[in-house]
Amino acid sequence: MWIRVFFFAVLLSPVAGLAQEEPMSAIDWLSQSVREKPTLTPEKDESGGNAAHDTIEVTPLAAIRKDSVGLLPASVTGLPPDFWANSQTTRIVELIRAQSTNSLPEILSLLYTIMLAELDAPTDDPGNSVLLLARTDKLLDLGALPQAQALLERAGPNEAEIFRRWFDVSLLTGRSTHACTAMRAAPGFAPTLQAQVFCLARSGDWNAAALTLATGETLGFVTTEQADLMSRFLDPGMFEGELEIPVTPPLTPLDFTMREAIALSRPSGALPLAFVNADLDPSAAWRNQLSAAERLVRSQALQENHLIDLYTGRQPAASGGVWDRVAAIQALDVALLAGDQDGVVVALPRAYRSMAEVGLEVAFAKHYGERLKVFPLSDTDAHSAALSVQLLSPDFEKAGETMSPRSPPESFLLALSRGQILEPSNGHILETAIAAAFRDPLPEGALKSLLRERKLGEAVLEATLLLKDEAFADPGDIQAALAAFRAVGLESEARRIALQLLILDRRG
Repeated sequence: MWIRVFFFAVLLSPVAGLAQEEPMSAIDWLSQSVREKPTLTPEKDESGGNAAHDTIEVTPLAAIRKDSVGLLPASVTGLPPDFWANSQTTRIVELIRAQSTNSLPEILSLLYTIMLAELDAPTDDPGNSVLLLARTDKLLDLGALPQAQALLERAGPNEAEIFRRWFDVSLLTGRSTHACTAMRAAPGFAPTLQAQVFCLARSGDWNAAALTLATGETLGFVTTEQADLMSRFLDPGMFEGELEIPVTPPLTPLDFTMREAIALSRPSGALPLAFVNADLDPSAAWRNQLSAAERLVRSQALQENHLIDLYTGRQPAASGGVWDRVAAIQALDVALLAGDQDGVVVALPRAYRSMAEVGLEVAFAKHYGERLKVFPLSDTDAHSAALSVQLLSPDFEKAGETMSPRSPPESFLLALSRGQILEPSNGHILETAIAAAFRDPLPEGALKSLLRERKLGEAVLEATLLLKDEAFADPGDIQAALAAFRAVGLESEARRIALQLLILDRRG
């Protein structure tokens, strides 16, 4: 039985005032793992100075501007240091939060570059790390745990909001013991009761964890649902045979970690991408690993090689769905390894279509593009698939060296890959918009105004939002967005995006 007693006041200090905390403003599923301890204000004497040592002045060393911290230097990204110049921090944060995690692959790649770049903070930077937090939250939305963790550690998790995210990422990457050790060593933070109970249990002090939970429950610092979950986490044997407790939204990383530890069921529907990383563990069911890898490769949080390794690791367990993709990739892989051109002719179209069904054409092209170059494929279906693969691969500019067009649309694509523009096919709206973007100056409008004011980053993020509907977007928006990318020096990215708009055209 749980002890429900009023315990010593020393145990209450980390949780006092918990019920009065304001809701956190980060992405919905973050845990409320810590809160910042209040800073004591020195007493004043009657003259208004400090009662003691009022002649000592302390000048703090220049602090790192955390909003400027990144993992990729300008020599790698090609972005100018003043990318955010002249823009308001609040506007940049709004635009980052609005970015879709399901954009065209090249737009996602550009988004990663921006989120991880070392860039000067905006001139109005308030110094509260709000831009760093927005960048980190977007990485977490994408499921990019290693990147988010590295960014937070580069900045230094010595502020409550940064530490809270770092603690959550550590839980989701299996480093909970390290996270709890860091929490105990951080004098500026008070762990919330849930985090305190979890960390006491992780350190092996189960009795203290149980007593802390009982005290907090008695005083109303945890809800009944929270107490039920923590009770089961501390002693799952006591609840054998009882009904499972349902998931209480939002499912936080702390709740998820405890539920996974005692094998409670997950909520129905798709988990946030950050949680899906748990299924990459080799101990997870193969189907779960495949599903997780497909989602994370699509969001570019995971390298495509990991997925191909999973596809080719075992024989398909059944047919339909993911098992058909496994069989298709294995057939192509065997044909390529054997140098079997006839086998490649048969296997390539099927494998490409299977990856297209789950939006992984670009990942497929990155992995197989170079290997397919040596096979002359005259068959119509194989030629069409091979051309798409070459144009979606990192070496898209060289596609014309091994592939020849067989139709006006293919001619347009190959010319575009080289930075040349042909006349659009008769009545092809998308080709017409793309041609205008590469032939004509950036049209007057919001994007041009932003560039005049040298709000480069703001213009790029606005342009990506114009393309959120991909080929369904307004032709004028497509033209303006592509032209804006070119105007800020993102020529190669503009061509990749244009190729993806045409090849990955979802309009049917």
